[in-house]
Formats: sequence, C-alpha cells, structure tokens
Amino acid sequence: MRIAIAYPPLESEKGVALLTQNRQFQWFSRPTYIFPVVPATAATMLKEAGCEVLFLDGIAAEMKAEEFESRLQSFKPDLIVLETKTPVVKRHWAWIEAHKRIAKTCLVGDHVTAMPEESMEKCPVDYILTGGDWDFLLKNLVESKFDSSKFEPGIWYRENGEIKNTGRFQLNHDLNSAPWIDRELVNWRLYAKKNGNFRRTPGTYIMSGRDCWHAKCTFCSWTTLYPKYRTRRAKDVVDEIEYLVDKFGVKEIMDDSGSFPVGQWLKEFCAEMIRRKLPKKVRIDCNMRFGRLGLEDYKLMRKAGFRLVLFGVESANQKTLDRFVKALKVEDVEQGAKWATQAGLDTHLTFMFGHAWENAQDMARTVELARRLLANGHASTLQCTMTIPYPGTPLFKELKESDGLTTLDWDEYDMRRPITKTPYATEEEIKKAIRDVYRGFLQPRAIWHRITTTRNLFDFSFYLRGIRSLLGHLVDFKSTSKQQCENH
Repeated sequence: MRIAIAYPPLESEKGVALLTQNRQFQWFSRPTYIFPVVPATAATMLKEAGCEVLFLDGIAAEMKAEEFESRLQSFKPDLIVLETKTPVVKRHWAWIEAHKRIAKTCLVGDHVTAMPEESMEKCPVDYILTGGDWDFLLKNLVESKFDSSKFEPGIWYRENGEIKNTGRFQLNHDLNSAPWIDRELVNWRLYAKKNGNFRRTPGTYIMSGRDCWHAKCTFCSWTTLYPKYRTRRAKDVVDEIEYLVDKFGVKEIMDDSGSFPVGQWLKEFCAEMIRRKLPKKVRIDCNMRFGRLGLEDYKLMRKAGFRLVLFGVESANQKTLDRFVKALKVEDVEQGAKWATQAGLDTHLTFMFGHAWENAQDMARTVELARRLLANGHASTLQCTMTIPYPGTPLFKELKESDGLTTLDWDEYDMRRPITKTPYATEEEIKKAIRDVYRGFLQPRAIWHRITTTRNLFDFSFYLRGIRSLLGHLVDFKSTSKQQCENH
C-alpha cells in the first residue's frame, strides 16, 4: 500500500504556517519549522510494515503548490494523511474536496479530535484518527486494509453513506514498541536549522513521553490529545540520542514532550548521559514546569548535557494562573528561573496575553515580570502569544458557554487578533503589551547580559538569529491601526 503523509503548501499573505505538531499555531513572518515527531513515527511504522511511504512537507520544503501536486500525484498514493489545526482546518477541507479523486484521505490532530463529526460533514474526508497516538491508529487502519471490523477505538469513517466511529480513543499503546524514526525517510534536515530553539545545528527533535504529566492547563490543546501521560524507558531514549549523534552528527536535540519526565526517571536519564560522556557531544533542550525541580536538580541536568529548558509562565497574575489550573505560584517563576540560570541552563519563558478577565494593569504586571527576568539574566529567550481557546479545551467550553468568544470562524484563530472577548483591554493594548515584552531584549542590562555570556561563535550566531526573530515578532504583533492602513 502507498501512503502519503503530507503538508500541502499554505500560501498566504499572513506569512508562513507554523503547523507541524504544534501546540500554538501562528503565521510567522520569519519561518521556523518544528520537526514532527508523531507524524515521522507514523511514517516509520508504515515503512516497517511494508508500505511505500512518501513524507511530503510542502511547507518546510518551501514548495510551490505546483511542485507539491506533481510529486504527490506521481507517487499515486492509496491514502493521504493530513495533520491539521484549527486555523487551517477550513483550508484542509477545501484541499480534500479538490483532491478526493486522487486517493482516500485522512485527517489527524487536536481540532479533529475535539470535533471529528464537523470535519466528516464539512468535507469528503474518508477517515479521522482521534487522539495523540494516531501513529498507532494509522498503522491499524492500513494493516486492517480499511476493514472497519478491525479498527481500534478512536477512528471515524464512512460506511454505506453513514458516518460511524469506533468510540473514544484509548492511550493504551506501549511507547517503547514504537520504532526510532527513520530520519532519512522524513527529510529531517528540512527542520535541522530553521528553528529558534537550536543554538547549535544540525538539531532535531525526539519525544521521551506523551505528553505532559500535569495535563490540566485549561488552554492547552494537547490535553485533548493526551489526557494520560506515558514515557519511554530512559535508557532507550539515551540510546536514540547516541545514535543521532553518531549517525547524523546532531549537535542539539529538543525533547518535545509537553513536560520532560522528572523524579527517578530524570535521575536515571542524567546518569546514563553522563556515563556515556554524551554531554561532550550534544546539548539537550526540553519543556519543564516551575515548582517541581530544585537547584540541585537543575545542576544535575546541566551536568548531563541540558542547555535549554522551556517554561510556560502565561501570566504574572495569580488569578489567571489559578483559572488556567497551572498549579503554579507567581513566586515560583522567579525562584525557578533563578535556580535554572544559576545551574548554567538557558531558560526560555512563554507568556500569554488577551485573557478575558485581565485589564491593562494586569497585563502591565506580566510585562514587568518578563522584562525584569530578561534584565536579570534569568530569561535567555522568551515568547509571547495571544490567548487562543482551541476547540476541545476547557477554556473554549467555558468561553463559548458564557458568550465570551468573538467568533467561531476557525480562520480567525491564528493569533493575529484576540478571539476571546476582552472587555477590560483593547486589541491595541494587548498587542502593545506583547511588543513591550519583546522590546525588553533591548534593555541595556539585557544587552549587557548577552555580551558578557557570549562565549563562542555558536553563541554569537544564535544571538544574531535571535535579533532577526525579534524583529519578526514585532512585525507579527504590529499595531492594529498600522495593519488597517496597510490593508487600504
């Protein structure tokens, strides 16, 4: 059987679509490409099962539509799989409608997991695989030869003109049974350099777990995919890292688990990395949560080769953290960021603006916190986004039921303007707050910190790319009035 896992080019005046395996979709004026671990695992599984597989990312390959269509049609697939996201799902519906005669089609991702019946009704898609383990479900779909009597839970399909499904997905797959990704099959080099996280390149992604051991943040779309947390064996993860270093010369690896495993798992992982002397060859980046690790934990991670740790802060207001069920205190942020930097780690912090209940003073506190962390050297990099209540999240349900959404047009959920009704702050105030945070990189103390911590050409090149990204983010969140002038 011939299977294509494809990302059609999404040409838009808005910019480049940040789509692959992404928790927060955004159109970027300066492109960045995230290596899609689950789709790549799916491709590898199918190849090992004897299928012919085409992994065709027209976005990361920067293809024109004509080239993408030519390559896809010459492959003559039996099934085309598309990963989708709320802001582009309508584009994918139209694409499926236009290509329904080429092959059977299949949609995956958090939006169709939350609202599978909607996509079955809006376009002639043949299958929808719900949940985060859609790589396992895709293998089941193909090996069953589309026989619905053999489908696992979580699959939507059509039969005799009716929409049917096999019930709620179950996260009962053993992650240790999944193969290591065939990096050549999925063109890993497309994602090896154009990524803001990597200080050293080539870089790539892995996942030690699926997905976050907290899994309660009400705004996170991946809680829809992974309500239950599972991990691979620590030794198996280190084995894969060693293979990536020796086989491909990878210099930096981002672990894309929503939260990196902690406790005894983390200790075993660090001990194995140190024993094999891998910290001399590669740097590790990961997502983490404040309030769980102490200074000695961060020191161990640094010794084991960790460079960058990413933390979600979201807000400097306790009421917002509590409403989001972050299980986090504001004071934990500054203490945790200080510990991580004292241990020699770079910290990347994410903030969100445009919460329905926050006013200008609330946003100012978040801006002040972010700028203070930059000035003190306790934030190496940071990222700001707008609150986007994706379907399937508790936040979406809460706001929809309280008439707190400005629109249900999915095209508008692309972080270019607030989707949440914000009676206490204007759109311009929200965007200005974001720009003020990004301008924090230009504070004299923040600049001085960068100068005094620049150690080599890797650092200099990384900071140069960071300046370009900063300029891009200022464009991404430019003034609404400026956008209106440009549109006229």
